[in-house]
Amino acid sequence: MKPNLVPLSRRRLVQAAAAACALGAIVPAIAQETRPTKPIRLVVGFPPGGHTDVMARVISVPLQKALGQAVIVDNKPGASSNLAAAEVIKATADGYTLLVAPISVQTANPYLFKPALNPERDLRPIVSLGHAQLYLVAKKDLPAKTANELVEMAKASPGKLTYGSGGAGTQMHLVGELFKQQANIDVVHVPYRGAAPALQDILAGQIDYYFDPATGFQHIREGRARLLAVTGSKRSPFFPDAPTLTELGIKGVELGNWFGIFAPAATPPEVVARIGREVATAIALPEVKQRFAELGGEPVAQDAAAFRSTIANETKLLSALIKDRKIVVD
Repeated sequence: MKPNLVPLSRRRLVQAAAAACALGAIVPAIAQETRPTKPIRLVVGFPPGGHTDVMARVISVPLQKALGQAVIVDNKPGASSNLAAAEVIKATADGYTLLVAPISVQTANPYLFKPALNPERDLRPIVSLGHAQLYLVAKKDLPAKTANELVEMAKASPGKLTYGSGGAGTQMHLVGELFKQQANIDVVHVPYRGAAPALQDILAGQIDYYFDPATGFQHIREGRARLLAVTGSKRSPFFPDAPTLTELGIKGVELGNWFGIFAPAATPPEVVARIGREVATAIALPEVKQRFAELGGEPVAQDAAAFRSTIANETKLLSALIKDRKIVVD
């Protein structure tokens, strides 16, 4: 038998090189600085035309240019994004199937629904897209001219005033209940099938107020509805004269709408990082900022770690609120 003429140290180098090549072969193409090898699908849990859908379509254009592959928006509406989340969770964890959704899919849904999936466990936050405040809007002939006067009215006549929402368990509903809790008032909730019909009843004077998800800006500006205050820790760039509820002494009502991109939990970190970088670049573009502003939102690209922290903080708030207010979804 011929002796092995390859020194041991050299054999180890050869083996290490082979292992590195094998590892490189299994890392998804989307994680590399080269272009992905097939189309990317953005699954949206709402019908076409809504805020989440429009955000997905707006960022799909620069992403397609940057990645050199088609970026397809696939609408799977139902159960407050749970159906879309289930679709993504079942997909291969390679970065080619992603969920675009409000963070309520992780912060509120697990406490409102009893699905066969656990979005908090099965989905991996990649990057935030942006944030939109909610606007405390009253019918134009409501005697209360400020949020504090609205609270005084509600306390003087418990159970008489009404507020609308886009449906049980929506962010509009949850913020409405948070407002009631923090202001210590008794107001009747009137759920609608979406924000649009709630807005129509505000304009018609059928309900007293609601928390507008940036759909009623034109009506506010035209005086057909009255803006009393905004949620959040800072004033809205769209209505800088409107105070925050915190400024008015009604603390703790800072909940808004965060939107982001999620992937199956097993998606490799390098894929998450690549997608996060590309999305951050996309939402910094002037045309994307402008389109988000038209939706009443501000683009904010929190990386995976910061986005998880935002989700964790909101989950703590909403899980307690849902339990305390006994909020259920039929």
